[in-house]
Amino acid sequence: MRPRLEAALGDLTLEPTDVIVNAANPDLVRGGGVCGAIFARAGDGLAQACAELGGCPTGHAVATPGFGLAARWIVHAVGPVWQGGGHGEPGLLRSAYERSLAVADGLGARSVAFPAISTGIYGYPLEAATGVAAAACRSVETRHVEAVRFVCFDPAALTVYERILALR
Repeated sequence: MRPRLEAALGDLTLEPTDVIVNAANPDLVRGGGVCGAIFARAGDGLAQACAELGGCPTGHAVATPGFGLAARWIVHAVGPVWQGGGHGEPGLLRSAYERSLAVADGLGARSVAFPAISTGIYGYPLEAATGVAAAACRSVETRHVEAVRFVCFDPAALTVYERILALR
């Protein structure tokens, strides 16, 4: 099956989905933005679990328990740093979304909530990143994941996601 895609305004750390996706760094350490918020809400166990994983390459994803979150699991996806678009960024970003869904599906998750991976400190333009995210999630076949929610932190981002998701 292909998951149903939707966008919503909200706090990713409060999503009651089976999985939330962390816009992680390759070292899987607490960062700023959504990554910092996830670490803060999940609690102390998350840092230890991430340390035990030993990192994650760009374009890949790994999972930990959700600890203090409503979600059962956190999938840590490492997106690319934007360098103008000519250094493989679209393929790496697409891979981060596809691998996140594959990891979530392997866990038996039915619902997944994503942030806008790479659009914060990594500088990926929101419009371009949203197009990659939607295309990647539309293309993935899953056994368990039925719903993907893109959780936007502000109304402007939500408008971009809603417009791009409306395109078929």
